[in-house]
Amino acid sequence: MEPQDVLAARFEGRRPHLRAVAYRMLGSLTDAEDAVQEAWLRLARADVDGIDNLEGWLTTVVGRVCLDMLRVRKTRREEPMEDRLPDPVVSREDVTDPEQQALLADSVGSALLVVLASLTPAERLAFVLHDLFGLPFEQIAPIVDRTPVAAKKLASRARQRVRGATPIPDPDLVGQRRVVDAFLAAARGGDLDALLAILDPDVVLRVDRGTLADGMRTIRGVRAVAGLAATFQRMAIAAVTHPVLVNGTAGLVNTIDSRPISIMSFTVAGGRIAAIDILSDADRLARVDLTHVGL
Repeated sequence: MEPQDVLAARFEGRRPHLRAVAYRMLGSLTDAEDAVQEAWLRLARADVDGIDNLEGWLTTVVGRVCLDMLRVRKTRREEPMEDRLPDPVVSREDVTDPEQQALLADSVGSALLVVLASLTPAERLAFVLHDLFGLPFEQIAPIVDRTPVAAKKLASRARQRVRGATPIPDPDLVGQRRVVDAFLAAARGGDLDALLAILDPDVVLRVDRGTLADGMRTIRGVRAVAGLAATFQRMAIAAVTHPVLVNGTAGLVNTIDSRPISIMSFTVAGGRIAAIDILSDADRLARVDLTHVGL
């Protein structure tokens, strides 16, 4: 048997990868940590001599744990994740954090996580493990109690929904920031024409105020979103805006008296804003670690 401290060190080396898998599956940083911890407990009880590929074994275990957690959510119907925005991962634009890099590899933006939350648990697992992490369907099939062919079909259905609902963000972060700055300038000036020019015709705005308020509100279409110009103007004038990356794309943390009042994530595609996600749930904002971005 491998010494426990050696096994623990091997596990810690794979923790960032496992957190990334669990975060994509669950959309919750707290739940992702719980899933990874459960994987460690199972590893500590396992016969590691029979494990040839530790990372593959752990990825499979985390997948099983996340699938069970998703199914419990569906059964209990307690605050479904599709009715809330995923936990934001906030980072500075000028600093590269290796752990956050691993968490956000494959450009997993907020808009993608929202779509993933609308999939069935089995579809989400098949898509995440295969399309985002490259696991073969032969490994995925036993987790979802399907044949490899059926698992492939699950991933295919999920892929079609993701492609149809998620715009691909422009890869240039400098360009993304330029567009977000133009949005801010238009908002501060209450310039409706400028907002119409910077927003994609099919733009989607999601605002999550928390279950104690009115939950998540979704507004679609450039006219409807630009029609909130007065609201954008009040927010832009009242708050101090801090440019950050949110889930790897251009975003903002808005504060009043140094207290975060919202975190905004923008999906910029084709030089226009295709999606805006705003988390303004006070309870969830209080749990977001912003110390590493100087807030």
